[in-house]
Amino acid sequence: MVIERVDNADKMTFRCELTGVAERSPGLAQGFAASIREVCKLRGEVELFAQGALPNDGKVIDDLRPLD
Repeated sequence: MVIERVDNADKMTFRCELTGVAERSPGLAQGFAASIREVCKLRGEVELFAQGALPNDGKVIDDLRPLD
């Protein structure tokens, strides 16, 4: 998950790795976004990546907002 500040508003992006057929499923990202909205009561975008594309650096949440 990445948190950024865009135009003075916080933006959450959930980055998810998928394998095989799931990558080609239409509407999958929108379904994930709807589930996040329903369960967490937060709006956010979902980006899908192939397995192994995201860094395995131990970060679960990457907060990129400025510290001002």
